[in-house]
Amino acid sequence: MTEPVHVIGMGLGPSDLTAFHLALIDRASVLVGGKRHLSYFGDVMAVKKEISSPVSGVLDFIEARMADGLLVVLASGDPLFFGIGKTLIARLGPDKVIIHPNVTSMAAAFARLKLPWQDAAWVSLHGRDNMSALATAMDDRDLVCVLTDPENDPWIIKKQVDTHDYAWRMWVLENLGASEEKISSMDEHTDLSQVFAQPNVVVLQKGELADPSGPLRLGTPDNRFVHEKGLITKAPIRVLSLAALELASDNILWDLGAGSGSVGIEASLFLPDGFVYAVEKNQRRVEQIKANAERFNVKNISVILAELPDGLANLPAPDRVFIGGSGKNLGRVLDVAATVLKPLGRIVVNTVLLETLHLAVSVLEKKGFGVSLTQAQVSTSRNMPWGRRMEALNPVWIIAGEKRKD
Repeated sequence: MTEPVHVIGMGLGPSDLTAFHLALIDRASVLVGGKRHLSYFGDVMAVKKEISSPVSGVLDFIEARMADGLLVVLASGDPLFFGIGKTLIARLGPDKVIIHPNVTSMAAAFARLKLPWQDAAWVSLHGRDNMSALATAMDDRDLVCVLTDPENDPWIIKKQVDTHDYAWRMWVLENLGASEEKISSMDEHTDLSQVFAQPNVVVLQKGELADPSGPLRLGTPDNRFVHEKGLITKAPIRVLSLAALELASDNILWDLGAGSGSVGIEASLFLPDGFVYAVEKNQRRVEQIKANAERFNVKNISVILAELPDGLANLPAPDRVFIGGSGKNLGRVLDVAATVLKPLGRIVVNTVLLETLHLAVSVLEKKGFGVSLTQAQVSTSRNMPWGRRMEALNPVWIIAGEKRKD
């Protein structure tokens, strides 16, 4: 029976290999790898094959030589993290391949910088035009690791960084694990003639807004609010939702599942004699609401930490209710809100889920509300290093219900 192909991740280099890995390599009949990897094992008595283009030729060789004894493939980092592991499994089948994972360049980069990376995003520009993915990752995450190549080098990434709304700290890590390893920061003072050695990876850490100035207004840009991972009612949807609320100057507004508080805070523009009660279950987002209220000098807002529908019993009866998030408790939340809502009051629910759409409409109609629906599909422009592109936001249902007079 033919022995499976063993694909061994080299990590950053031979020092990351275990005794088990080395024993496999030592008894290999056929050893396949990049030129640099094979050079580490000149004393291994095996038929050696360098990985080169086209990869299909290397795959043909591996498949043909599997019967000659143990065949070991050496891969950079982790074979299943942008490595040859996926290709070999697709060609030979999962039962014919054994993967031995190791340290990735991404893990090593964050280790060098002493940065916890469980919430980091990664983007590969290696051999691909993936700048849109980089732009999205920078919007949604505070830490981003970018895999580069000679064409998509740190200078290309710096152009994307310079067009972003936030200031970013940027590191370039060259030749990780090698004697020539080098870590440097890139900023406006970096020598424009500097050439970075390959291979390298780039780590980005989000800082403050590049330009946090600007007054609160209808459709305030999302980047002027403190929020996390894109969890904010986007400006165009916010405008439509505020219109659906039909606010009067002295209204009491409940902003439920408030997130970053963008809707309630922007609503304060229309409530000079009214008040906003923002209810949010996540402590971190409660702090974000408070930070946003302070940033825009909004005084007529109170923030309540509670999981809905808890926290509503002691609030003044609302004239308007906005529900941006309540999860599985939506039915109970609507029941409480609809019961205490003043006559001719309005409830507006935003959702991207058909199940939530059905539930909200069903509950409001059963309670005698007049219900109207709007589906908003919006695309917004996004700056790229060499121009602009349009990016579609998730379609959003805006459900508006008005309470009839008794």
